[in-house]
Amino acid sequence: MSARKKIKVSIPAGIDNGQSVRIRDKGEPGRNGGPRGDLLVEVVITPHPVFQREDMNIFSTAQISYAQAVLGGETRISTVDGDVVYEVKPGTQTDTRIRLKGKGVPSLRNRNVRGDHYVTLMVQVPTNLSAEAKEALRAFDALAGNTLERGAEEPAKQGKQKKKRFGKNQD
Repeated sequence: MSARKKIKVSIPAGIDNGQSVRIRDKGEPGRNGGPRGDLLVEVVITPHPVFQREDMNIFSTAQISYAQAVLGGETRISTVDGDVVYEVKPGTQTDTRIRLKGKGVPSLRNRNVRGDHYVTLMVQVPTNLSAEAKEALRAFDALAGNTLERGAEEPAKQGKQKKKRFGKNQD
């Protein structure tokens, strides 16, 4: 019967799920008094609630305000190394993917090489606007092309269009 021993294992940065760390001479004793074998420790990585990993790259999402999306401006983005400040370009659409070069997972073979961190920007639409804010948004819409008015006209126009049919049996 073998006794339990605690062994401190150093897990290198960049190791992935299912990979192993070899600890020399800490395995089972060899036959007929031979040297001990190596101990292999398989790594199991728990999924992170914010960051998803794919090879050496990391993926996440970040919320930006409607004003930041329209006008541009700075926003803080969380990375595995801490927050970084990113300059949002004016007119940024929701689901825009940006790349933070070198902010991904380090390579096991070369510590100076890292993957990238891809962030999908999501425009946060305000839900609890004051009456004053709603009025300002209506004024903005009127200046930007009156989409609130155009939206009501669209279905009426569509109903008057002729339907086109394609196929062998056309009337």
